[in-house]
Amino acid sequence: MNKILVVDDEKDLEVLIKQKLRKQIREGKYQFFFANDGIEALMVLNNDPSIQTILSDINMPRLDGLGLLLKVNEINPLIKTVILSAYGDMDNIRTAMNRGAFDFLTKPVNFEDLEITIDKTLAYVNQLQNTVQAIRENNILKMYVDPTVLQYMTRTEFAHDVTLNETIEATVAFIDICGFTAIAENEAPDLVVKLLNKYFDLIVKEITSFGGYVDKFMGDAVMAVFKEKFHADKAVEASLSVIKQISTIHEELNSMANYQPNVSIGINSGEMVSGNIGSVSLKRLDYTVIGDVVNTAQRIQAHGNPGEVLIGENTYEMVKDAFVCNRKADAVVKNKTNPIQIFQVVE
Repeated sequence: MNKILVVDDEKDLEVLIKQKLRKQIREGKYQFFFANDGIEALMVLNNDPSIQTILSDINMPRLDGLGLLLKVNEINPLIKTVILSAYGDMDNIRTAMNRGAFDFLTKPVNFEDLEITIDKTLAYVNQLQNTVQAIRENNILKMYVDPTVLQYMTRTEFAHDVTLNETIEATVAFIDICGFTAIAENEAPDLVVKLLNKYFDLIVKEITSFGGYVDKFMGDAVMAVFKEKFHADKAVEASLSVIKQISTIHEELNSMANYQPNVSIGINSGEMVSGNIGSVSLKRLDYTVIGDVVNTAQRIQAHGNPGEVLIGENTYEMVKDAFVCNRKADAVVKNKTNPIQIFQVVE
């Protein structure tokens, strides 16, 4: 059951939620908890760590919603908070988002919009929880990956998952944060890591919301994979959304006043090998995709400018009816005899 904590000193909101969402509550879709302020909310979270999402007002006694955001990030960064406030000015919105709010809705509450937002937030939290669980299980497995253990596991129900290597049709997107090397060379290490994690968190949010997953982080770049139906369209949609979201960020840095991060993105589609790649002797395997399609996607990205989404010919053929794309100059890339066609997606 999806557990949601509502934090507001106005009792009217509790009554409205119980009335407007009574069908969802009765069917077990949502289970709501209520707190009058941030201090009481922290007590509820301490008593029930399985709460996934918070709906919080800003103005409350003792500990307000903005202060609660900071505390929640310290307690459990997997919990995501949606701010519900009558004060929808840009200062409040930016402060809330900078402190980790997942979304911001204004009062009076539109309950149809609220339900959509709750479902979106819960889906993201569930994705994060599944990813963390998979990483935890994978890290435990890595400690014991040797021929003896693998031989044992081939005789168990887990054999298919552990040893499966296959050829798949998918789309790969390389998302590079432009100019971040200069930031890393001129800012304090703690700030560099904080900024990079902040941008990665935004990128991951958009990738997962469009059905993709992060294959790996590579320095200041992200490699994402999209599979299943319409994988190319989803990769392009996610990339455009990443550029839109990251364009709203402005940083005041010691080395660069009013720094605005940006990304360049390269996308390619086709057949690739998916499997466990690594070193058995080091007991280190990563489930990843490899092949010419993957390598070409990275090289397409290297030809991009900040704010550009570049796609290969295969991807273009799959998305040309859904997106406006402009042909760019053919690119000469490593290990390719002939130049390759590149197209820029125009939002």
